[in-house]
Amino acid sequence: MQKGKIGVTSDNLFPIIKKFLYSDHDIFLREIVSNAVDATQKLRTLAAKGEYSGDISNAKVSVKIDKEAKTLTVSDNGIGMTAEEVEKFINQIAFSGAEEFLEKYKTDANAIIGHFGLGFYSSFMVSSKVEIISKSYREGATAIRWECDGSPEYMLEDFQRDEVGTDIVMYINPDSEEFLEKSRITEMLNKYCKFLPIPVVFGKKTSWKDGKEVESDEDNQINDVAPAWTKKPVDLTEEDYTKFYHQLYPMAEDPLFNIHLNVDYPFNLTGILYFPKLKNTIEVQKNKIQLYSNQVFVTDSVEGIVPEFLTLLHGVLDSPDIPLNVSRSYLQNDSNVRKISSHITKKVADRLQQLFTEKREDFEAKWDDLRLFIEYGMLTEDKFYDKAEKFFLFKNTDDKYFTLEEYETLIKSEQTDKEKNLIYLYTSNAEEQFSFVQAAKNKGYDVLVMNNVLSTPLINKFEQKFTNKRFVRVDSDVAEHLIAKENTAKELSWEERDALSPIFKAVCPENKGYGFNVDFKDLGPNGNPMVITRNEFMRRMKDMSQMQGGMSFYGDLPENLNLVVNTSHPLVKQIFEERDALLGEELEKVNTEIAAKESEKEKLDKKKKDKKEEEIPAEVKEKTEELDNAISSLMEQRKEKLSSFGKENKLAKQLVDLALLANGMLKGEDLDKFVKRSFELIK
Repeated sequence: MQKGKIGVTSDNLFPIIKKFLYSDHDIFLREIVSNAVDATQKLRTLAAKGEYSGDISNAKVSVKIDKEAKTLTVSDNGIGMTAEEVEKFINQIAFSGAEEFLEKYKTDANAIIGHFGLGFYSSFMVSSKVEIISKSYREGATAIRWECDGSPEYMLEDFQRDEVGTDIVMYINPDSEEFLEKSRITEMLNKYCKFLPIPVVFGKKTSWKDGKEVESDEDNQINDVAPAWTKKPVDLTEEDYTKFYHQLYPMAEDPLFNIHLNVDYPFNLTGILYFPKLKNTIEVQKNKIQLYSNQVFVTDSVEGIVPEFLTLLHGVLDSPDIPLNVSRSYLQNDSNVRKISSHITKKVADRLQQLFTEKREDFEAKWDDLRLFIEYGMLTEDKFYDKAEKFFLFKNTDDKYFTLEEYETLIKSEQTDKEKNLIYLYTSNAEEQFSFVQAAKNKGYDVLVMNNVLSTPLINKFEQKFTNKRFVRVDSDVAEHLIAKENTAKELSWEERDALSPIFKAVCPENKGYGFNVDFKDLGPNGNPMVITRNEFMRRMKDMSQMQGGMSFYGDLPENLNLVVNTSHPLVKQIFEERDALLGEELEKVNTEIAAKESEKEKLDKKKKDKKEEEIPAEVKEKTEELDNAISSLMEQRKEKLSSFGKENKLAKQLVDLALLANGMLKGEDLDKFVKRSFELIK
């Protein structure tokens, strides 16, 4: 029997391994099983070269729990170790058996996945003591047993083992007894070892019989040694791809389609990426793409390997060229990673272009499920944007689809404004904005549907790319003014507006989280009497503020709406007539007084013209101030008279409420009052 100390640079190695090297304690099982698979792969390579003549037909890795002894054992019938190899590869941690083996057999070695050494010591995260029982494949080799309790001291002795291979026996410590539970080990094996290239066995298969679980004689193999991504695309059917998808995500809906990656130059990369059905929200779930290294699970957090927008995809990536630290849990910055990321982006874009070109009808049918992904890519990855311009689709309210180029051709003649800007009209909710959509279509315009969470930033992106194109939501103005043409209609003067606004402002809702600006436009006698519109710029800023930080200023502002009064509508004219009948003489008197005061003030202003402040007589300054106050007071009187008239005018209130109702903004008590008032007006 031999005793000694492990060749480490510091006695603090084990605390470092336990606390810092592996962030997830359950990863120890992946390391130990991976090492066992590695040893088995090595023996296969030696057998293929004729350097081992033993039977390798039953090569496998077995995992066993002994609750009574409180042990978890991982066994393989792989290459095994001699006492000298244990001394070198276990006791002298700086060496790596896998690296040395790869150097020797680099031209024909099977997939060597582990760095046997530090990976092995992850077992001490959960163990109070670890044993290695091993017998080398070398002829005449003596089996050995190695033991260590987590301190630098170890014991190494000859032992009895008939078969070639290794047992790693972990004596689970009291804090880690969860790892003696069958369900926990099953969960870990399914997470980390599901696709290892050597059979991994955990107990026997069971079935339910007479109301209880009964064990069979058949090994319970937990892994698929030849998953779909390791095969050639020509050998797989669509059913195979779908079956593998459900192997990865048992509860998911069928994917839309997939991309099979198979690259061997200038780096190695295999995998299958799936396009899932996305809801109309950003579902960036960064645990959907699984990263493997030679079929060993590494992580399901793939930031740094794929661009951000590709994290919306599902599937598997497998590459031995991605640099990993010893825990295989975190990725390092590396030029290969950037190359792989760029390649995946190109492959995804090429696949989408292929689908669009070869099966456009099918592509259009899937567009509602694809668009969120494509829009996210266009917003976050310029290289993808450049390619996506060719297959991005606009969808209009008639459910027709157009490429960017096709749509520009469609609307150019009718939707170019007087400044030569091309105006893209859109709705964010075709049902809620139905009347606006119809009004625009009645003018001969086409209306797009842009109704998801990314629509506003995408619109901003388009406008940055194309300075002569603007996007305008259909409810941002009345149809006649959505696209500015040469306007021949007579507009009301400021004075006329000021004499009308208080009537309608008085019956606009207050303290509802939004305010109203009253505007007057001639929409024709057949147009709606009143229309509520939303300022395009402010609405976009509020939308953006909800998506990103730093714009809360806009998000905190109350929404400002425009109440557009149709001066040509008979009902609006009726209100004007009622105003004149009730207030005509009073308003005329106030207006006359205002005109007189303004005329007097104008004369004083002429006296002050071209004079410095100190040259103006004090009595002129005082008189000017007196006139300003008098004019303001008269205007306020006029405003109060108009407001009082508006508040008492049921028709004015009814028309404002109708406009609110058309926008889904009339609710609760206000809606109840509207219904009752409607009956009164009908009588």
